[in-house]
Amino acid sequence: MGDGRTRCTWAGSERIYIDYHDQEWGVPEWDERRLFEMLILEGAQAGLAWITILRKRENYRVAFDGFDPEIVARYGPEKRAALKADAGIVRNRAKIEAAVGNAKAWLELRGQNGGPIDFLWGFVDGKPIANRWRSLADVPAETAESKAMSKALKANGFRFVGPTICYAFMQAVGMVNDHTLDCFRHDQV
Repeated sequence: MGDGRTRCTWAGSERIYIDYHDQEWGVPEWDERRLFEMLILEGAQAGLAWITILRKRENYRVAFDGFDPEIVARYGPEKRAALKADAGIVRNRAKIEAAVGNAKAWLELRGQNGGPIDFLWGFVDGKPIANRWRSLADVPAETAESKAMSKALKANGFRFVGPTICYAFMQAVGMVNDHTLDCFRHDQV
């Protein structure tokens, strides 16, 4: 992007993608609401390009009340209908219903030992996995850890949390460092 730094090739040349790559992607995240947001957004992305979700993220934050799981879990038929009519988000009934159901499941995780943060970070033993990929082609779409996370989330009532979605989530919130070795962010995160 003209600044002389080498980035992961997926970051491309669009400012929104570059900013996301440079500032957020792969940075270990421990904030509960941010983890919930990313889990919902990764599920919304299923079948779409991540850039689509990035462009709609601010709309999602407004539409989903700042991703407060206590509020989202209480969405009734009127709010769900409003979401399905909201052009600012992905208007997919199944994804909207899953987000509401996932909020309820998230609240259930709070009642478990350690809550959602420990539950999710437990799949990487509480610390990021530092990968050493040479190119984007080396990065897997799923791993044993993402398969285990997917299975456990589904067992706890979550939807739109397949192994590939879980791995994208793990990458986004820094549970794994999948910046390629030539990327300036690899050693920073």
